[in-house]
Amino acid sequence: MRKVKEIIPENGSSCWLSAASCTIEPSFERDSGEYWCEAGGRRTSRTLSISVTAGSVILEVPVLPVMEGEAVTLRCKTKLFSQRIADFYKDGARKETVYTGEMTIQHVSKSDEGFYRCNISGLGESPESLLAVRHNRTTQQ
Repeated sequence: MRKVKEIIPENGSSCWLSAASCTIEPSFERDSGEYWCEAGGRRTSRTLSISVTAGSVILEVPVLPVMEGEAVTLRCKTKLFSQRIADFYKDGARKETVYTGEMTIQHVSKSDEGFYRCNISGLGESPESLLAVRHNRTTQQ
């Protein structure tokens, strides 16, 4: 794990720290990793996993596990366009084609857990991201 305050910019990168954020420009794949905030030597935030890719397509998936029964929305984005036709894949198999760049799973279940990626024709494919689902204790009986 890497702490934000330990980032040492390389190859012309710069890191600007503010109370709630750190911007690394330009960013490289080697900047991928786990980050968190500290104050006074104590962790003050949850760990955030960041993947930097050379590709232009990004899949947004919740970092924390989603509770069974909740709705979850996965977003396929590019820097160029916010809404595009996107194909979503789970564990390598095509799941759904959407016309808004967003796929919503209503009433998510443990069977929805897995590695997701998306593809926007002509622009590329996102790296895989894990969608984790945790059991809802009130539904287990």
